[in-house]
Amino acid sequence: MRPLFAATGAVGLAGLGAAAAAHVWARHIEIHRYTLRELELRILPPGARTIRVLHISDIHLMPDQDRKLAFLEYLAALRPHLVIDTGDNIATAASVPVLAEALDPLLQCPGAFVMGSNDMFEPMPKNPARYLLPDPRPEGLTEPRDPTLPTSELARRLAAYGWKDLTNARASIELGGLEVRLVGVDDPHLERDEMPAPADPPPSAPEHGNVLRLGVAHAPYRRVLDAFTADRADLILAGHTHGGQLRLPGFGALVTNCDLPRQQARGLSTWQGVPLNVSAGLGASPYSDYRLFTPPEATLLTLRAPRIEPSS
Repeated sequence: MRPLFAATGAVGLAGLGAAAAAHVWARHIEIHRYTLRELELRILPPGARTIRVLHISDIHLMPDQDRKLAFLEYLAALRPHLVIDTGDNIATAASVPVLAEALDPLLQCPGAFVMGSNDMFEPMPKNPARYLLPDPRPEGLTEPRDPTLPTSELARRLAAYGWKDLTNARASIELGGLEVRLVGVDDPHLERDEMPAPADPPPSAPEHGNVLRLGVAHAPYRRVLDAFTADRADLILAGHTHGGQLRLPGFGALVTNCDLPRQQARGLSTWQGVPLNVSAGLGASPYSDYRLFTPPEATLLTLRAPRIEPSS
């Protein structure tokens, strides 16, 4: 029995060592491995010129996060035609002016934004076991408190150069002959989402063809994705999931923190045939500042018109 005990003890020690190594990697290395994910979609109307859309999300900025700030400044060198920010930008009130300074070059591009819960409420320590629940809120939860963060000041800073505030709102941006029609909602995770009334003409009415419709939300709850597809979105952009924040090889995200299927917790997929990009985001709560097998990211989507097939 002694050799069996020794072998079992060795396996246990090996497991503890692997867990310790994973913790060090997730907490001190991967959380800083800022990554640009590049995607291409042919969803523009025939003849439309190519546009580059930069999707940023879940920055969760603390003022002293110099590497994250440097990555945000680097993103401006991509020269996107349009920037979409899907919320959870800050982790403290002191981050607002720091974020605005880092984003300043991007704010001078056309853009739009929605807010997440962490743009409204300062993060607090939570029981880590809650992470293992698919959506750790009681059903029907709404947030009764007044925001503890300067959300209106953050919105003012983001809109200073013309970014569109899509909080339960619609907006339109002209990009070189392409009309980008945007619709967004307040954070579905707090059940603040209210789909705006339709602004488009009915489907039977004539309209010019150079239109791109974008649906924008922080948290990709199914009810919101269904509303965007019913609204004839060509592309849906969301964040919130952190890509699962913890992923396992061969399994993927453990949870999505909403009712989105785990397989769609990160990257490009489809929802009822409509392309859906869920950003894994650039940060995490300061009380759970780690990532495993899902490095922080921004996404550059190159949107093109369909290929022209040669005539036979």
